[in-house]
Amino acid sequence: MSTATPPRPPCATPSPATSPTAASPTAASPSAPSPNATPLPDAASVPGGRAALDWRARFVGLSLIWGFSFLLIKVGTEGFAPFQVTLGRLLFGTLVLAVAMAVKRERLPRGLRTWSHLTVAALLLNAAPFSLFAYAELTIPSTLAGICNATSPLWGMALSMVALSEDRPTRRRVAGLGLGFLGVLTVLGAWQGFHGLDARGTAMALLASLCYPIGWIYVRRTLAGSGHSSLSLIGPQLGLATLQLALVTPLFAGLPRSFPLVPLLAVAALGALGTGLAVLVQYGLVNEVGPTTAEMVTYFIPVIATAAGVAVLGESLSWNTPVGAAVVLAGAALTQSRPRRRRRSQ
Repeated sequence: MSTATPPRPPCATPSPATSPTAASPTAASPSAPSPNATPLPDAASVPGGRAALDWRARFVGLSLIWGFSFLLIKVGTEGFAPFQVTLGRLLFGTLVLAVAMAVKRERLPRGLRTWSHLTVAALLLNAAPFSLFAYAELTIPSTLAGICNATSPLWGMALSMVALSEDRPTRRRVAGLGLGFLGVLTVLGAWQGFHGLDARGTAMALLASLCYPIGWIYVRRTLAGSGHSSLSLIGPQLGLATLQLALVTPLFAGLPRSFPLVPLLAVAALGALGTGLAVLVQYGLVNEVGPTTAEMVTYFIPVIATAAGVAVLGESLSWNTPVGAAVVLAGAALTQSRPRRRRRSQ
């Protein structure tokens, strides 16, 4: 979601979303965000031929799924501890991708080095950001969490200009970064001393959004050219993230004492739809309409997250939240836009 598309890794995250034996251009670009980031499989691994649903319908569906994810996190934390929400989310998401791998008859990757890199990717792209968002939403509204997630492309662009030699700073990118972070300050109400803002929860949400581009850069540097299909990497990655949370959750949250229906359904939907099915839908879109169009879903997510939080959860909304969110998205779009090439005079 840059002036030129860099070499593509086998396991990356487009867009959105998130995500890679050739990966989508977005995946290759660490500035491309994904609310539920996981490396996306390559186009060749998309099951079947043409999709039954028109790509526009799938685009809308993906926007809604990821936009409502922050509402589902909030509802999930009303019945379960944050780590428990994340563990359930990853478990349901892994089951969906396991079915997809079985249908495609994909084999698990081999090699200790590959599994070691996947373990780190699972932490950076799944276990850590998912847990941070869950903890953040204990004290901040889902609307703010959704907007914080929209800062991923800003963090990604800033990091890529430092960590990746092919991503050079330009006036357009620097202006986009400045505008985007001005939008963040507007959302947080900096001029009034961040009054009424839970600093810890907000910091966790921003840190979660920072995990994604760090993870994308790591994936790009370690898993590019591994020779494995992307679907055979993304499934194990989610599985490893599930294992990480299975080890951590009993230590910090214990086992659930009860399973209230609504929070349980929210966690199941968050995992099966927002973490499993959404990934499959997204790389299908990348395959059909290209990464540039597919990654536009990123700009609808905070809008839907805000609308869902206000309409369904009754969260309050002051003027600076939507205005700041619009500025954030404008800055993110500017960092990803390409300057027009001048025609050569004949």
